[in-house]
Amino acid sequence: MLLKTFGWSFAITAAGLALAGVLWGWQGLAVVAILSVLEISLSFDNAVINAGILRKMNPFWQKMFLTLGILIAVFGMRLVFPVVIVAITAKLGPIEAVKVALQDHERYESLVTSAHPAIAAFGGMFLLMIFLDFIFEDRDIRWLEWLEKPLARLGKLDTLSIVVSLVVLLVAATTFATAVPVHGGEGTVDKASTVLLAGIGGLVTYLIVGGVSGFFEDRLEEAEDDDEEEGAQSPAKKSGNGAIVGLAGKAAFFMFLYLEVIDASFSFDGVIGAFAITNDIFEMALGLGIGAMYIRSLTVFLVRKGALDDYVYLEHGAHYAIGALAVILLVTIKYEINEVITGLIGVVLIGLAFWSSVVRNRRALASGDGSGSKAEVSSGV
Repeated sequence: MLLKTFGWSFAITAAGLALAGVLWGWQGLAVVAILSVLEISLSFDNAVINAGILRKMNPFWQKMFLTLGILIAVFGMRLVFPVVIVAITAKLGPIEAVKVALQDHERYESLVTSAHPAIAAFGGMFLLMIFLDFIFEDRDIRWLEWLEKPLARLGKLDTLSIVVSLVVLLVAATTFATAVPVHGGEGTVDKASTVLLAGIGGLVTYLIVGGVSGFFEDRLEEAEDDDEEEGAQSPAKKSGNGAIVGLAGKAAFFMFLYLEVIDASFSFDGVIGAFAITNDIFEMALGLGIGAMYIRSLTVFLVRKGALDDYVYLEHGAHYAIGALAVILLVTIKYEINEVITGLIGVVLIGLAFWSSVVRNRRALASGDGSGSKAEVSSGV
């Protein structure tokens, strides 16, 4: 199963590194390898979040996530998106923006870095909404009981996550964005209005895409309940924990869009951080693209292994990592934060969540409670 799931990732890694060696020599090969590791470390929590959504979709849309989705992730977000940002922020034509990316690496890096406040505000607000909607939701399984229980009570206010997000955005715009250091020079520039506009754009995008996908998912659940009452075959099946799986049609389509926007938000810090290693657009796209392939494969692996059902706190850890990343993105509007720190925070939080899940499963097995995971029973952990 491991080879089947990660086979394409291994093959593309070998081909990508070979291509890098041919085009740019040993130095280029090393750069691409480093970028691949950077992308994986920064986006590990992305795989867990993706798996929680992907397991609700039917096999067709899961394949779409691995085929069309990876094309969007690699060529769209890692290659085309930075050029589009350069064209918009620098008010360049598409052809001129491409020429800058290909021929003037220093200017390209400067333009993308100058656009970072807007990128960070958009992605930070989108990810912050994901985190807030998670911790304000009342759920049966809680990881940090002392924190999540009172937050769930507060979450009964329907618009609380939006209010909190807008307050955070206002604070970021009036503190970090009022004196943003100029890239490659001295002095600062006021980006408050840019950050406010981009942050509201991220919030609106989340509400539209997440709201529409949630609407169609609710409609599917209602249709399933009606069919079950009538004794008809359900359009979707339920997993052991009662979650709807096998989403199709409009529900799956908008869920797919939601996945792609999440991936885009996660890719922002990777694209910006890659400039610390190289400003060659093709080295960047190849290295980050290889890393994105592993995130896709890891997502599918988690779904097929049922890891989120066996290790129930993984989603909690991933969402806390998302919250941390959202804050980091907003802070980086003014201050530089090393990508190693960003990656380690996510890995540590997910690692702690995994270990807490293992401890929970052991206690369940020891007490004779049937809630222990199948993985724990079979492995004897």
